[in-house]
Amino acid sequence: MEPVVRVGVTVTFLRMDRPPEPGSPPLPAGTQAVRLAAPSVAFYRYLYDTVGAPHVWWLRRATPDEELAALLRTPGVSITVLYSGGEPAGFYELDARYWPDVNLSYFGLMPPRVGQGLGYPFLRHAIDVVWQNGARGMTVNTCTADHPRAMPTYLRAGFRPVRQVRETWDVPLRLGLTIPPALRLE
Repeated sequence: MEPVVRVGVTVTFLRMDRPPEPGSPPLPAGTQAVRLAAPSVAFYRYLYDTVGAPHVWWLRRATPDEELAALLRTPGVSITVLYSGGEPAGFYELDARYWPDVNLSYFGLMPPRVGQGLGYPFLRHAIDVVWQNGARGMTVNTCTADHPRAMPTYLRAGFRPVRQVRETWDVPLRLGLTIPPALRLE
């Protein structure tokens, strides 16, 4: 059996059943959101690993390359990267395979970009893309391993909590993630 560290989190599932009020803030000057046609596994892993490392994003780290490549080619799954000054500042992943509901599977900023006023406008960009395409609903989840501003930002954008569950994750040690002591169960 593979060595793991046991992690305990509370996951909050959120939903939005109608578009938020008009008036999305524009993306800050010098930034642009680019939807990728077909990201390579290596580039996706760079985004996922860099954005997610502080928040114990581990599932895609443990996903084999072939499986991840197939997911990235799946109709209905899209990756959008926020660029600032020509380099990635964050990304989001939308999963519309269960249309007309769309899940915001992943959303986040590169650690050096947190606190620069990019998060809320970039989140609203994702939300606007979903509703402009005629969705019926949008979902996202966050957990106690995420950035402390994640939940308030989702609520501000118009999501509402629908349920919470306590989860235990067996995070493989080989992934090399730093697990905050407060989340460790062992």
